[in-house]
Amino acid sequence: MSERLERRPLICGNWKMHCTVAEATALAADVRRLVASARQVDVAVAPPFTALHPVARRLEGSSVALAGQALHPAEQGAHTGEISAPMLAEVGCRHVIIGHSERRAAGAVDDAAVAARVRAALDAGLSPIVCVGEQLAERDAGRALERVGAQMRAALAPVAADEAEALVLAYEPVWAIGTGRTATPEQAQEVHAFIRGLLRDQFGAAPSGGLRILYGGSVKPGNMVALMAQNDVDGALVGGASLNAESFARIARFQSELENQG
Repeated sequence: MSERLERRPLICGNWKMHCTVAEATALAADVRRLVASARQVDVAVAPPFTALHPVARRLEGSSVALAGQALHPAEQGAHTGEISAPMLAEVGCRHVIIGHSERRAAGAVDDAAVAARVRAALDAGLSPIVCVGEQLAERDAGRALERVGAQMRAALAPVAADEAEALVLAYEPVWAIGTGRTATPEQAQEVHAFIRGLLRDQFGAAPSGGLRILYGGSVKPGNMVALMAQNDVDGALVGGASLNAESFARIARFQSELENQG
């Protein structure tokens, strides 16, 4: 088992295609205020592209980081409707979500495209949050680890060992996203431990031990503590619950409740 103490949890809210600029800046202000006391975790939010700049300004001077929801691997070019890693970096993003299941399902990215985007993010100085996860049919067929392993190997192919510390991994079982179903803490730990083993194989024990692996899939205040009690769960990629500042802040403050239970 890996040592959790060296890994600072990360809670990232993915706002998806929600929030006008006015709504996003109001939500960002509330998140900033409510998570100020959560000093034992890193917090990030990923607004829609239209709100990135105003949200960045609203978060200035706070500990809440900005993340992009996706990117194109090219720095510039004739790619209508896309956004590049340098553009995200310029507006103030620290992270970018890559390979989210909704992007994969829409046909926007496959495993090779995820690898290209990871490379582009690293080249721009961004920390990629690389998403992997199986469909329900793959889990029911006993192929969850096989699928996650294939996704991981493809995504990490362009990453050198001395770049690994910039990575964040996110395990999101596709069958648990937006469905109200959540992987049990034991199911999450099994896959997270498997992912850590793959990281160890590629990068060695020291880098892999420090990399954060988030869980994503119907994360709520009510299940966060049990998930974070697992040794290899290092935070959460939060969808719907991140659109309510109070709910998101309760997730970010899981540490207090975890200590109380201990």
